[in-house]
Amino acid sequence: MAESLIACSPKVDPKIEKPDEMVTAGVLASLPNFLRKCLIAVISYGPMPKHMAFIMDGNRRYAKFRSIQQGAGHRVGFSALIANLLYCYEMGVKYITVYAFSIDNFKRDPSEVQSLMQLMEEKINELLDNRSVINRINCKINFWGNLDLLAEPVRLAAQKLMASTAGNTGLVLSVCMPYNSTSEIVNAVNEVCAERREMLQREHASDSNGQAANNSVHSEISVADLDRHMYSAGCPDPDIVIRTSGETRLSNFLLWQTTFSHLQNPGPLWPEFSFKHLVWAILKYQRAYPYLEQNRNVAKKQL
Repeated sequence: MAESLIACSPKVDPKIEKPDEMVTAGVLASLPNFLRKCLIAVISYGPMPKHMAFIMDGNRRYAKFRSIQQGAGHRVGFSALIANLLYCYEMGVKYITVYAFSIDNFKRDPSEVQSLMQLMEEKINELLDNRSVINRINCKINFWGNLDLLAEPVRLAAQKLMASTAGNTGLVLSVCMPYNSTSEIVNAVNEVCAERREMLQREHASDSNGQAANNSVHSEISVADLDRHMYSAGCPDPDIVIRTSGETRLSNFLLWQTTFSHLQNPGPLWPEFSFKHLVWAILKYQRAYPYLEQNRNVAKKQL
C-alpha cells in the first residue's frame, strides 16, 4: 500500500521554486533598487546638478585591455550611456550632454571612422525602433554639431530621432557629434553676422535713407547674441563636466559653457562608469558647491 502511494504521488520538479524561495529571490532582486532609491533620497538633500556633461573617454582602451574587438568597446560604452541616463533621471537631473564624436575624430583611420558611423546609425535606429527607454523617461534628444559632416544615413537617422522626440518634456539628452567648441563658436558668430546683414537689408528696403538705417542696427556683437546662436541655446550651462579614464583635458568640449562648471576626471574608463561613480561625482560637486556659487555671484556683480 505504501509503495502504491509513493508511486502515485506527484514528482516534484527540482527547477520549480518553492514559495518561500520565490519570496526570498524577489526580495534579493529588489534590494539593489531599494538601496539605490534610498541613496538617491539621501544625496537629494544637498544641491543637485541640473545639467551634467560627459566626455565618454576610454572605449577603445576598454576593448584593448580586454582583448576584444575595438568596436565592442563602443557598444559597451553605449550600454553605459543608457544606464547612466536612467540613473540621472532617477536623481532628477534634467539635462545630460555627451561628447560622442569630435570633428577631430575624422582624422582617425578611415576604417575606424566608418565603423563608428555604422555603430551610430545602428544605435540611433535602435532608439527609433525600440522606444522603451525614451518613453520611460519622456526623453528629448538633440544632436549638437555640424551634421552635414556625417554620412547621409547617420544624418537622416539623427534628424528623424530629433523630430520624433521634439515634443517630449522629460530629460533632455544632447549628443555632440560631430562637434568641437571652436566650430560651435565660429558657427554662432557666422549666424549673428548673417542676422545683422538681414536686418540691415530689411531696413534699407523700408527706408531710403541708408545712414538712418545703419544707425538703427547695433554693430557690436554681445555675449547674449552669441548665446542665442550656440547649439546649447535654451539649455543651462553644465554644473558638472566629467571626463572618464583619468584624462584632464576638455578636448575642445563646451568651452563657451563651462566657465563655472565643476570639472572631474575619475579613473574608470567610460564603459566601467557606474552608479557608484555617479553618486561620488555628485557628492564631490556638493562639497564644491559653495565655492562654485561664490564665483558665479562675483561674476554676476561684475557684469
